[in-house]
Amino acid sequence: MKMMRFIPFKCAAAAAVFALAALSGEILAQPTFGNPSPTAGTETSQKANAAADVAAYKEVEYANKGTKGPALVVIPGEVKSTHATFAQKFGPNNIADFAELELSQANFTVLERNNLGNLLQEISLAYNLGDVDKARKTMQVGKLKTTKWIVKFDILKAEQIAENKEGFSGRSIGGIIGMFGGLGGSVAGQATGSVQTQDSTGVWLIGMRYKIMDANTTEQVAQGYKELKMEVGAKQTSVLGVSQSAKGGVGLDTMVQRLVQTAVYEIDSKYK
Repeated sequence: MKMMRFIPFKCAAAAAVFALAALSGEILAQPTFGNPSPTAGTETSQKANAAADVAAYKEVEYANKGTKGPALVVIPGEVKSTHATFAQKFGPNNIADFAELELSQANFTVLERNNLGNLLQEISLAYNLGDVDKARKTMQVGKLKTTKWIVKFDILKAEQIAENKEGFSGRSIGGIIGMFGGLGGSVAGQATGSVQTQDSTGVWLIGMRYKIMDANTTEQVAQGYKELKMEVGAKQTSVLGVSQSAKGGVGLDTMVQRLVQTAVYEIDSKYK
């Protein structure tokens, strides 16, 4: 009889465990979002989403992520490209934001610039000029005492190096078919004349340099350069009044982030 008394309690405890497990599963589940687009699920939507998936952010599995990296500060680098579009879109702080994110993902101890306040300008000036006395004085403040590295990322190149266009117009051929083919040829000529196709592709080269400096001496510890291609393209076809077009490619934001990821991968692999 004594054993019988504990059975309900055991059942209740088991039920509580399962309930907690289920609740934990709900908490840990990935968020899902709807798609309010009127073209959701159509062929154009599927193609556009497939292209976007290729360009979407992907986490990098850094080789030495299991090893804690030294404490560091990312200072704003320089955008040395003379290309107007790139210079207008990007500033040094954009690139430093990406760098802080990726260095944290690689398990470096990153002291974020937002926490430095007015000190950030002093730090940047000291290390850009190689002013050892100013650097040492700045590094004696609060959390900065544990900082080992100062890291910066510069864009050295952003230029379109190639462009190619191809197109076909059926008007001339359609006119010839219509002239010599009678009624059937006239119909065929109109159909052929309605065919219009155009493809265009542009390729950019974007290059980034990273530089690691000793927080105490301002001396350069290491540097590297990474360069990636960015391709953008557009395609348009029209036949008998039915048109189809597509355009896309990786944007400048994505290219900068991928360059930062490539640079951080090398820093993590070689210098941690």
